Amino acid sequence: MKVLVIGNGGREHALAWKIGQSPRVSDVFVAPGNAGTALDATNVDIGATDIPGLIQFAKKEKIGLTVVGPEAPLAIGVVDAFESEKLRVFGPTQAAAQLESSKAFCKNLLRQADVPTADFQVFRDADDAMRFIKGRYPGERDRCPVVVKADGLAAGKGVIVCKRRDDALEAIDRIARRKEFGTAGQQMIIEERLEGQEASVLAITDGRTILPLPPAQDHKPAFDGDSGPNTGGMGAYCPTPMVDDALLAWIEEHVLVPSVHTMKRNRKPFRGVLYAGLMLTPQSGPKVLEYNCRFGDPECQPLLMRLKSDLMDILEAVVDQTLDQIDAPEWDPRPAICVVMASRGYPGDYEKGQPISGIAAADELEDVKVFHAGTRMEGDSVVTDGGRVLGVTALGESIAKAKLNAYTAVQRVRWKGSWCRKDIGDKAMQFMEKQAFEG
Repeated sequence: MKVLVIGNGGREHALAWKIGQSPRVSDVFVAPGNAGTALDATNVDIGATDIPGLIQFAKKEKIGLTVVGPEAPLAIGVVDAFESEKLRVFGPTQAAAQLESSKAFCKNLLRQADVPTADFQVFRDADDAMRFIKGRYPGERDRCPVVVKADGLAAGKGVIVCKRRDDALEAIDRIARRKEFGTAGQQMIIEERLEGQEASVLAITDGRTILPLPPAQDHKPAFDGDSGPNTGGMGAYCPTPMVDDALLAWIEEHVLVPSVHTMKRNRKPFRGVLYAGLMLTPQSGPKVLEYNCRFGDPECQPLLMRLKSDLMDILEAVVDQTLDQIDAPEWDPRPAICVVMASRGYPGDYEKGQPISGIAAADELEDVKVFHAGTRMEGDSVVTDGGRVLGVTALGESIAKAKLNAYTAVQRVRWKGSWCRKDIGDKAMQFMEKQAFEG
């Protein structure tokens, strides 16, 4: 079978790499791909949102399954378009993908499904939003524990966490008046800021059966200690000890099942990857921060490093709505960590075109895989082509060993201005130390 993966990031490299391991797959194409997918698959010069071009290619090459990686093509209806041409495709429809493409849609769905989430208000007008903040927090220097979010897709950057009233007013101005996030800011959500540890629980669903995957933890803030602006994710590890089997079962019952059932009841059945971004609050347990409608990036990388089963069996079972008929996936018991190496200036302005050295030397290490995100080929050289450039991913007998393996590989890779967080995995080790002390 021939498979087409749509996208050009680290998630798509991981998907192409894992799909290519299936004995049933003869060729993997990635549109448009990056320098890493060019090594593990075949790149196709078609943009991820060029739906007519993607359909034409799928028909010409007799693609047996198309796997949609990023959120942008899902939001504009790539799955609907493929299905209308009788082409097999993995991912949610445009209507179902509103769970990610519109935060207001998501929050209203959570409310309807009685899924725990933060209290919120939706605004279309900057003045109304500012009046709301000033009415609730009348003092200029009042503590203001809210999060202001652009409603639409903003590459993980349209979420502004506020501490004081001025922070919230500035966030509203950036989203609604200065339009820093473009059309994503046509609506905005203001919600209470939750405290606790974040966790990511991804599930595969065919609209009827739900298959939760091992929980992971992403690191959105740019710098060590969760400081700095939000990014698309600076690293992740899987599994996270903060979500044990009992808590995962609770999340499945109280979060995933009611969400999938409510989408079905609303005639927007969800098929694909349902990614719940959760805050594990100390007082009231898990609450949903957001839903994504695809594999997380960078959570996908350590997740697929641990998957021992054939990924194609899972993807095809979703398309065929036979997820209840396949064997449970087998996982490597060892944890995995992904460290994102970024360009200087990210998540703000950054340079492109910097030559990268040492990728092959890092890949040679045992239990290490370097997934490309923002890279391209320039002649015979791999150069930077994005803010998040590489996802250096490693397995280890423990979180500490996986971290050591990942950062040992990171040290082999170089380009001018490269940087990364140094603390990916530390939260897991601190949590386990605390559990051991309290136990």
